Amino acid sequence: MDNAASVERLYGHISAGDVDGAVELLAEGFIEHEQTPGLEPTKEGTKQLFQMMIAAFPDLRFDAEDILVSGDKVVARARVTGTNKGEFMGMPATGKSINVQAIDILRFGDDGLVLEHWGVMDTMSIMQQLGAVPQGPPA
Repeated sequence: MDNAASVERLYGHISAGDVDGAVELLAEGFIEHEQTPGLEPTKEGTKQLFQMMIAAFPDLRFDAEDILVSGDKVVARARVTGTNKGEFMGMPATGKSINVQAIDILRFGDDGLVLEHWGVMDTMSIMQQLGAVPQGPPA
């Protein structure tokens, strides 16, 4: 299995707004280690997260900038962009754009499906770019 290509497919489905296609790449026993309050750390919870993100950012894109493979794990550094056109984390739409980085670590099974995910997204920058949190002084 080409797990790097599978990550590209996963990002492609999300970027196309195809939640079902993205979720098909997750194993039935999938475990999400980047917990989101109110969502189960499961395949179904991850589907709900994708639906929420796409509803808030209909033009949401995940573009891989680096993909590294080591055994059954893939690490991807992605650029995440989108325009806030729907409610996000209880906030009404702002019409503002986001442009942040995310790091994803995915562990794959022998069948090519994602078994586990660990990730970090620059949520503080998202909130600053949406105007929910003030920007700090320039460094």
